[in-house]
Amino acid sequence: MTERALIDGYNRRVDYLRLSVTDRCDFRCVYCMAEDMQFLPRQQILTLEELFQVAQSFVALGTRKIRLTGGEPLIRPGVVQLCEQIAALPGLRELCLTTNGSQLGRLAKPLFEAGVKRLNISLDSLDPQRFKELTRTGDLAQVIEGIDAARAAGFTRTKLNCVVMQGRNDHEINDLVSFAIDRDLDISFIEEMPLGAIAEHSRAESFYSSAQVRERIAERFTLIDSAESTQGPSRYWRVAEAPNIRLGFISPHSHNFCGTCNRVRLTVEGRLLLCLGNEHSMDLKAVLRAHPGHPERLENAIIEAMKLKPYRHNFEVNDDVQVVRFMNMTGG
Repeated sequence: MTERALIDGYNRRVDYLRLSVTDRCDFRCVYCMAEDMQFLPRQQILTLEELFQVAQSFVALGTRKIRLTGGEPLIRPGVVQLCEQIAALPGLRELCLTTNGSQLGRLAKPLFEAGVKRLNISLDSLDPQRFKELTRTGDLAQVIEGIDAARAAGFTRTKLNCVVMQGRNDHEINDLVSFAIDRDLDISFIEEMPLGAIAEHSRAESFYSSAQVRERIAERFTLIDSAESTQGPSRYWRVAEAPNIRLGFISPHSHNFCGTCNRVRLTVEGRLLLCLGNEHSMDLKAVLRAHPGHPERLENAIIEAMKLKPYRHNFEVNDDVQVVRFMNMTGG
């Protein structure tokens, strides 16, 4: 039997789905959302059963990696059971999850037992006061406890994600690398993305490129270029002083990764986003609810949506809002 595959209009194979399970979050990170957020009414979001049906259809169409995102996925009731269902899908190679770490103290072990293979954990500062300022509500000690709980539960190749902002946390870059080395974690540094209108800071003034991050790291460590890939947007380097960990750089502005893009995103309201930096989308919720019990209708809609996937985004380093939806709506 011929293996099914999703191919876009540029002959790229799409085999990676980022699946948002909620737009809600217990943090209010300054680069991700407004302080006073209006979240979706619960009747507008996909049920857990519908989220599983979408995952099932994507795997049937050749998806080999699914990452659950949010908002903060671990605040949605029933998420561990959803992980167990998705992880058991025949043909899926890897179920991953991105989290702010706040709930890992109690959920790391159940997630590992449910079949989640890898975690990405957001960590932008090691200073408790600055962490509180950047997240508006977060408790650094609780997140570090969660990071340690993940390791104790058996997770390996856990990765920290750090959004670097000039004048806010750029001076902590090497402290974060040292933290990752001490705990045997990978770490990726991310250029801030122009998603959603924010008033808290100027994105043009806070922009800090991946090249600047590497220059800062080179002041303390010896960097070695690497051709490794995890099917995501990170470009990886190694550190001679700690060759077991990877340093990733996600550079949507200075070195975009569009030419090899293999991923799409589903928002929790059921919009299939074909590109992080564009509004091209298809309403899969409408298909699910108009044709319950007919997975072939959903699969056909997914196949048709591949025609909408653009070649690239066009992020710019200024204060213009290039995409009006916030990152918590996008699905990580």
